[in-house]
Amino acid sequence: MATVRSIGVNSIGWETRVMAARRGNVGDPTGRSALLDAAQQLMLEEGYAAVTARRVATKAHVNSALVFYYFETMDGLFIALFQRGAEGSFERLQKALTSEQPLWGFWEMIHDRSRSALTMEFIALANHRKSIRKEIAEYSRKFRRAQLETLSSVLAGYGLDPDQWPASSVILVLSGISRFMLLEEAFDVDIGHVETVNLIEAQIRLLEGNRINDDSTKSTQKRNTK
Repeated sequence: MATVRSIGVNSIGWETRVMAARRGNVGDPTGRSALLDAAQQLMLEEGYAAVTARRVATKAHVNSALVFYYFETMDGLFIALFQRGAEGSFERLQKALTSEQPLWGFWEMIHDRSRSALTMEFIALANHRKSIRKEIAEYSRKFRRAQLETLSSVLAGYGLDPDQWPASSVILVLSGISRFMLLEEAFDVDIGHVETVNLIEAQIRLLEGNRINDDSTKSTQKRNTK
């Protein structure tokens, strides 16, 4: 089993700049957090264009003025939502890549349909908002470096030749396949998806055996049989 070191937030110099409220308690679940939850739900259900101050406030059951009270602008709301997800992603990445089966953990993390869908919405949003684009670019570079640092150790621990299996290529191939399938699924196209997932997971199984985590296995099987 490959020995990997922790990729905690401090080890990669990541300092998430959480958007603080100008006044009041930023952790109030009936205020700031509720608005973020509402915005995320709208993005997943209807896309980023549906996220307006009025609709977010309505879904959170608060006055729309609170959106600007906590975030000042809609860009502030989007950035805060993205940053919250980024923090969670780093925690999940650390847990996945330092687990007993790091490749399974990594694949399941990037193949999580709900999280990938939100990422795609942010990418679409970034085409229209420069502040969002800058935030995503900064996060993506640091996230990729964290992936590369640890996956290099994982693959080396399994005896794979880095010239034939460069970690950077493995990351891009797995991430790219996952996102491309998500795009196709948006148009009800899934030809070859099950076969592709089975192909990837067969290669992971050669290195790490069957998935140990029953819940994760069931989740993967459910995706494959859709």
